[in-house]
Amino acid sequence: MSDADAPLSATPRTRLRRMSQKGRGDRGALFEVLRAGLVCHLGALVDGCPMVVPTVYGFDTTHLFLHGSVASRSLTTDAEVCVTVTVVDGLVLARSVFEHGVNYRSAMVYGTPRRVVDAEEKLYGLRLLTEHVAPGQWDYTRAPNGRELAATALLALPLAEASVKTRSGPPDDGVGPDAALGLWAGELPLVATWQQPLTDPALPATVAVPAHVAARAGTRADRS
Repeated sequence: MSDADAPLSATPRTRLRRMSQKGRGDRGALFEVLRAGLVCHLGALVDGCPMVVPTVYGFDTTHLFLHGSVASRSLTTDAEVCVTVTVVDGLVLARSVFEHGVNYRSAMVYGTPRRVVDAEEKLYGLRLLTEHVAPGQWDYTRAPNGRELAATALLALPLAEASVKTRSGPPDDGVGPDAALGLWAGELPLVATWQQPLTDPALPATVAVPAHVAARAGTRADRS
C-alpha cells in the first residue's frame, strides 16, 4: 500500500462528528489539500493564550514544515499544536439563507512539532517550503548562509494525526419546499490565478524574469 492509499489516523480529535459524509479517509486526500494550499494557520497556546498565525509551509510524505524567526513565540515545540489548511473553491448560494455555504477543501493536522537543528535537514525542509510556494526558486536564488540559518526556526510536524473535509456541488435545497420559490440558486466558483510578474524597480533592465516565474502567470494558484 502506498502512502497515498494508506488511511488517515482515526483518533477522537480527527473523527468527524458533524457531516461525516464530507470527510476523506485516505492520506492521498490530505496530500491533495496540502498541494493545493499556499498558507496554513498554526494554532498554539502561547503563555496560556491561544494564538493562530498564518504562514507558508512545505511538506513531504511524513512531515509538515513550518518556519519563522527564532524569536517567534508561536513556533513552540513543548506543546501540541493544530495546523489547518483551507482552499475555498466557491460560494454555494441557496434559496434560503440557512442553506448557503462554501465549497472548500480543508485539512487539520494535530501533533507536537519538533525543532529541526540538523543543518542538512534544515536545508531540506526549507527547500521543500520554498519549492512548494515557488517551484524552481530554490535553485535559482542564493542559498541561506550560516547566519540566516541560525536566525531561522524550522519546525517539523508529523503527518501522523490528521483529518480532511471537503464540500463540492450545488445547494442542498433543490428538492425541498424552497424549490418552489422560483429563486435562482447555484454555485459561484472561485479560481485564484497568478498574474504577470512585477519586476523590482531596483533591477537593471537587462535582468529578465526567470522562466520558472514567468511560466506561472495565468495558472491556477491552487494547482488543481
